[in-house]
Amino acid sequence: MNIHDPAIETQEDVIRPSQAEAEAAVQTLLRWAGDNPLREGLQDTPGRVVKAYSQWFRGYREDPQAMLQRTFEEVEGYNEMVLLKDIRFESYCEHHMAPIIGTAHVAYVPTDRVVGISKLARVVDAFAKRLQVQEKMTAQIANTIDEVLRPRGVAVVLEGEHHCMSTRGVNKHGVSMVTSAMRGDFQKDRELRRDFMGIIGNPRSSI
Repeated sequence: MNIHDPAIETQEDVIRPSQAEAEAAVQTLLRWAGDNPLREGLQDTPGRVVKAYSQWFRGYREDPQAMLQRTFEEVEGYNEMVLLKDIRFESYCEHHMAPIIGTAHVAYVPTDRVVGISKLARVVDAFAKRLQVQEKMTAQIANTIDEVLRPRGVAVVLEGEHHCMSTRGVNKHGVSMVTSAMRGDFQKDRELRRDFMGIIGNPRSSI
């Protein structure tokens, strides 16, 4: 099976191992690292790791599109930008399974309906709580909002520190990766895009 096939994006074709199998895998990694999984301090570690994984990767069990289904039309004709900034996210690099810690900024220009602002943060989390590539995650958030809400425009900017770069390899600390996805009016209207970038305080505000 091609693990990059978009058809398994919802994980419908993935057979999840049992908890016992998952804990056995953690024990194997502990032995590989050079420690004894039977010593007192590590005896409960496999169970803790599996429990932590169920929280860190809960996004595989969530449907981001469903989160945006409930909308509100009583907005008195409001048709300007709606922006939720500084949404903290924690994700994990699919290449090294190391943390990606960062901030998301999400905006859209509604047509005739808006969505509860907490739902925007939930969509970010649903995609963050998976093994990710930041570029893909940025596009996934923008595409989902665009497809479900059908707004005039969508803008998404992610700023993330990749621990696969800061804690290993080149060991460069304090380096942030910035990715953006613009749809509709944000892609066509330079002034609107500049307003968005200016509000979030992004150095790319002159784009």
